[in-house]
Amino acid sequence: MPKVVQTAGRDALGQFAPQFAALNDDVLFGEVWSDDTLDLKTRSTLTVTTLVAKGLFDNSFKYHLATAKKNGVTKQEMAAILTHVAFYAGWPNTWAAFRMAVKVYAEDPCDRENPEAHGGLFGLGAPNDAYAQYFIGQSYLNPLTDPAKTQLIANVTFEPGCRNHWHIHHAEEGGGQILLVTDGRGWYQEWGQEARALAPGDVVYIPANVKHRHGAADDSWMSHVAFEAPGAGCSNEWLEPVDDGQYNSLA
Repeated sequence: MPKVVQTAGRDALGQFAPQFAALNDDVLFGEVWSDDTLDLKTRSTLTVTTLVAKGLFDNSFKYHLATAKKNGVTKQEMAAILTHVAFYAGWPNTWAAFRMAVKVYAEDPCDRENPEAHGGLFGLGAPNDAYAQYFIGQSYLNPLTDPAKTQLIANVTFEPGCRNHWHIHHAEEGGGQILLVTDGRGWYQEWGQEARALAPGDVVYIPANVKHRHGAADDSWMSHVAFEAPGAGCSNEWLEPVDDGQYNSLA
C-alpha cells in the first residue's frame, strides 16, 4: 500500500504549532494511515463512523467523506454504513452526516474520475488500450498470469456503462471463457437470449462459438476475472457494438 502523504498540518499550523503539524502529517498520516495492517477503505470507514459518533461535521468530516469515496467506499456502502451507525451514534448526528454525504457523492455519483478505487479484489491494472476499439466506454486490464507461460487469466474492470462489443470465442475443440464476478454490478447476454444481471460471486460459463457480450451496469463499476479455457483452433471474432438503445433497455 502506498504511503499516505499529508501536508494539511504544516499548511495550516506549520508556523504556529510545528510539533502538532508534524504529528498530524508525519505520524497520523505518514505512519498510522500508511500502516498496511488495515486497508485504506477500512480506515476511512472507521474514521467516518468515529466522527459521526462525536458529532463533528466541519470541513474535516467533508474531507474524510471524500477520502472514503476515493478509497473505494461506494455511495451504497456509505448509505449502509451511516444507517448502521445511526442506531449507535444517534439519529440527529446521522442526519447531519447524510446531508454532507449526499453532497460529496452527488459531485460524481459514479466516481468515474477515481478509477483506481474500483479495481476490486485483483486491482485495476492499466487502461485496456489494446482492445479499446472493441469497447464502448473505458475498461481496464490487469493480467494475473503470463500468457507466454500459461493460459491467460486477467482481471477486467468496466467503468459504469462500459460494455464490450458482441463477440465470439471460436474453437474447433474445447475453448470458451469463464467469468468470475468479484466487484460491482453488470450484465451478461448471449445472442437471442435475455440478459443476465451480474453481481459479486456470480460465475458465467461462455461456451465456444456463442455470440455474447458483457459489461457494467450504467450506475456501477464492475470487475470480473476472465479465464480463457484451453482448446484447439481458438480465436476471437469481434462483431457489432451494443448500441445505447440495446444497452439502456437492460436496466
